[in-house]
Amino acid sequence: MSVLEEMRIRSLGVIDDAVVELSPGFTAVTGETGAGKTMVVTSLGLLLGGRADPALVRVGAKAAVVEGRITVSRGDAAAVRAEEAGGEIEDGALIISRTVSAEGRSRAHLGGRSVPVGLLAELADELVAVHGQTDQQGLLKPARQRQALDRYAGGRVDGPHTKYAAAYRRLRAVVTELDELTTRARERAQEADLLRFGLDEVAAVEPLPGEDTELAAEAERLGHAEALASAAALAHTALAGNPEDPEGVDATTVVAAAGQSLDAVRSHDPALAALADRIGEISILLADVAGELAGYADQLDADPLRLAAVEERRAALTVLTRKYGQDITSVLAWAEDGASRLTELEGDDDRIGELTAERDALRGELSVLGQELTDARTEAAARFAEAVTQELASLAMPHARVSFAIGQTEAPDEASGIDIGGRSVLYGPSGADEVELLLAPHPGAQPRPIAKGASGGELSRVMLAVEVVFAGSDPVPTYLFDEVDAGVGGKAAVEVGRRLAKLAKSAQVVVVTHLPQVAAFADRQLLVEKTVDGSVTRSGVTVLEGEDRVRELSRMLAGQEDSETARAHAEELLETARADG
Repeated sequence: MSVLEEMRIRSLGVIDDAVVELSPGFTAVTGETGAGKTMVVTSLGLLLGGRADPALVRVGAKAAVVEGRITVSRGDAAAVRAEEAGGEIEDGALIISRTVSAEGRSRAHLGGRSVPVGLLAELADELVAVHGQTDQQGLLKPARQRQALDRYAGGRVDGPHTKYAAAYRRLRAVVTELDELTTRARERAQEADLLRFGLDEVAAVEPLPGEDTELAAEAERLGHAEALASAAALAHTALAGNPEDPEGVDATTVVAAAGQSLDAVRSHDPALAALADRIGEISILLADVAGELAGYADQLDADPLRLAAVEERRAALTVLTRKYGQDITSVLAWAEDGASRLTELEGDDDRIGELTAERDALRGELSVLGQELTDARTEAAARFAEAVTQELASLAMPHARVSFAIGQTEAPDEASGIDIGGRSVLYGPSGADEVELLLAPHPGAQPRPIAKGASGGELSRVMLAVEVVFAGSDPVPTYLFDEVDAGVGGKAAVEVGRRLAKLAKSAQVVVVTHLPQVAAFADRQLLVEKTVDGSVTRSGVTVLEGEDRVRELSRMLAGQEDSETARAHAEELLETARADG
């Protein structure tokens, strides 16, 4: 079992630097009001991923630091999660630390490895159950009471609840899509019409990939056909000569003459022979270019009808690129996407039919699963209420009875509900049940919601009774109670201490308390004291033993450490606690 051994707290609230050493069993934290007892709860909250409030940082300090040492076994869920995150466990201990800067920045470390703060919150569920005044207020909310009942029911509720939650999420998605399809029917019809028009335009033109680029080049050539033909003819004449002018000089003849003059003497000098070879290459290149110029001129199309046809085709393509893309390639891509979207829009009626059928099937499935949840909760509620009632009898409320009211709210119409017990009722992500915890504090009293029927002291004991019951069915290693004994006194306070001691036999229990009757039952009592400058230092958190513990209990009883009557009462309380143990 995991045990929180100690916490070191630095620069947090009134605490300057203190170490809190905890017992594996029952530890009571006591001290005068304002001494810093609640900082123990705050510190543990930070270790478990709670919100980092820079206002908690001690005035003048750069940051508040809380470190906790927890003993773990290799198979513990917390140990496995820590090792998965790269943390190390040394000598069976896991070190958790949290730093909060005065500027509000927060850092978390687990087993020596920096981790997200959220990971500490994940470990919290496996390590500690924290209860304080705010938790009591939470228990007043029906949603929290349903969660408590589901937690107690365990697998009987978890199985159908998991299936129900998945079906509920799918139903929400189906309903959302249905609403979108039906409420936007007009807009979707208009979109389909526009797509059809555009796709028809593209289909009528039948553009080819890259056709606009090719036609632009052809239009440019056809528009300047005469100039191109004239330039080609002149260039051909310059290279190959004019047959009608035998005495004319051309490049081919001149280069040939140059080659002949060098060929006559090339055998006398290799360098000159190389130049002769290069002139030969020029002659071949000139002949090739001259031939291509002659062919170009012959193939050049100067037909004005072809130019008109090209310009007409380009105009048709321009209409498409002006509407559907910057070029024909983009237009064709738009047409492909548009055809896919049109298929989707034209299938709306079929899709609406499919979704409607799925919605009805899911509602039927939720009805079956919702009924399973109701049945499981009803069965668990009887056991849970009986167990809590028995615990209340041990907490000086022998005549109190706890029960659960489980009901549903009628749906205004069948479309907004699911069938539970032959009725159409409203439903949510956790089923159709409305769960409320009722308390009858004494015989003859009508059961009333605990928010209305329980005093502060009674609510504290109901809370403790609920947690003791949970400890038997869904235990956690450590329980922290922050003054949940508020409003309790006398015999009831003794019974609260006795039940906390019983809980500590199967788990670690830490209680911040102002009641001596509760503190007397602790295996270890810690006293939090402030120094004269208003801070809590390392020596300000001490383990009380023997005479020191009697003096503190006397102070808690009568406000006077040296009162003989209070001392006698304190010793009697300790003797009673030891006898029970």
